[in-house]
Amino acid sequence: MKAKIDEAGIRPEAMSLWSDAAPMSEGSDMIDQPILTVHRPDPENCLGVACIVAPGGGYRILASDHEGLQVAKWLNRRGITAFVLRYRIAPKYHSSVSLLDGLRAIRFVRYLSDDFEIDPDRIGMLGFSAGGHLTVAVGTGWDDGDDQSGDPIDRISSRPNFLVPVYAVTNGEKRGKKAEEYTSTDTLVSGSTPPTFLVHTHEDSIVPASQSTLFYDALLAHKVPAELHIFNKGEHGLGLMAGDPDGAQWGELLVRWLRRQKLLTGKQRISLSGTITLTGEAMGMVWVTLIPEEPEYPIARTRVQSDSEGRFLIPESEGPIPGLYTVRVIHESNLTGYSATGIYTLEDARVYETAKEIIEGGPLVLDLDQKDFEII
Repeated sequence: MKAKIDEAGIRPEAMSLWSDAAPMSEGSDMIDQPILTVHRPDPENCLGVACIVAPGGGYRILASDHEGLQVAKWLNRRGITAFVLRYRIAPKYHSSVSLLDGLRAIRFVRYLSDDFEIDPDRIGMLGFSAGGHLTVAVGTGWDDGDDQSGDPIDRISSRPNFLVPVYAVTNGEKRGKKAEEYTSTDTLVSGSTPPTFLVHTHEDSIVPASQSTLFYDALLAHKVPAELHIFNKGEHGLGLMAGDPDGAQWGELLVRWLRRQKLLTGKQRISLSGTITLTGEAMGMVWVTLIPEEPEYPIARTRVQSDSEGRFLIPESEGPIPGLYTVRVIHESNLTGYSATGIYTLEDARVYETAKEIIEGGPLVLDLDQKDFEII
């Protein structure tokens, strides 16, 4: 770490984003110096994933407890290294300066990824309200770095690998409020915008849920992987929403999404072919789901159609990582072809489970027994 720290001119205990005065700085007070505070998970639980946390506060204050420190500790308990960002805010600084701080934070963590024991390709950003706007602004305003810069950190890409905007402003003009400060970000979405997980509430009267749907629609149009959750209950500024048993689910939904996006592990997926039969006979329509023993590995699944004669192929982009799995088969129908008769063939969907080791190059052969099922 010392060589890189010395080259960049950064003191490791300070975590200032710039060794000297930050660009566009208007003083030397605490509020003039953007800071990252690192919160590390238990070393035995570290997944090598980093998340920069941007508290909200309308670009006027920073809600650094329930939208900062508490979120960082929550991430740590799930094996994620968290960096709480103290970015520059009004009235002294415009949101364009906050954006400089957000972009620098991504570069900073990526530059020092070895020292923080994280994967440089698994660095995300999570922000609330104005911090959510900063998050999507970084996600749509990143660059590859300046390889001619004398600052080694500025040579690094500022692209996050995932975004988590929570009750975020994404377009101030369409919100009808502070358009000059909350610049439009949905119009800047492209195919290179990072995968995004959005959270909002229907009852939010400060930032309407339409701000999240605007950004989601743009992601959808550009085929960017995304997931949107709008909870009915909950006012603005709830953070982890610990006081609401429904809204509080968003955190675990995020972890599941990160897992499905293969962001909780750096190991590589494989393609997987296989066959599935029931006492030697091809089944009708079934789901085959591979649930890994390793909790950070992504789930893999495929639907086997009734006309496939029990054969299936999961492509590498959606496939499993080699290891031990519970293979769950959901049998939906006994139809052996598409039918317009409307006849019933299976009273209840049935589930079969078996343990399998998935290896590269080996087909998955499933010959199920009629007696080994449960009704779901």
